[in-house]
Amino acid sequence: MEIERKFLVRVLPKDLEAYPSQTLEQAYLCTEPVVRIRRSDDTYTLTYKSKGLMSREEYNLPLTAESYEHLKQKADGNIIRKQRYRIPLDCGLTAELDLFAPPFGDLVLAEVEFDSEQQALHFFPPGWFGEEVTWSAEYHNSTLSRKKLQPDT
Repeated sequence: MEIERKFLVRVLPKDLEAYPSQTLEQAYLCTEPVVRIRRSDDTYTLTYKSKGLMSREEYNLPLTAESYEHLKQKADGNIIRKQRYRIPLDCGLTAELDLFAPPFGDLVLAEVEFDSEQQALHFFPPGWFGEEVTWSAEYHNSTLSRKKLQPDT
């Protein structure tokens, strides 16, 4: 079970480069239900996610680099690329801060995962978090993968 809250971020934390990060690339084979492939540096994963906003089932299976590249050719929609920073919070949790690459380069999201819905509902976000978008599917990566992009002019 994945339990997370998601927030827009307008002001980046200071010393961002001091935190560990990884480069992510992900593509969607299906968005209902969500079937995603992801490359995280040199790790490849196939993920299934059920419907839901704050809480949903999630299953991960390892892939080889070859199977990832094969499946990526079958992706439906935009391929999402982002840099993810893992930032420890004062409450003992970790924020995953995603800086998206073009064409979503102005989008910055922070996600925090929880052990229970009760813990999630009692979480008080730090000041550098912006508007909460947990309850909006608009900010799911699977939704971004389906977004129609304007051609460069």
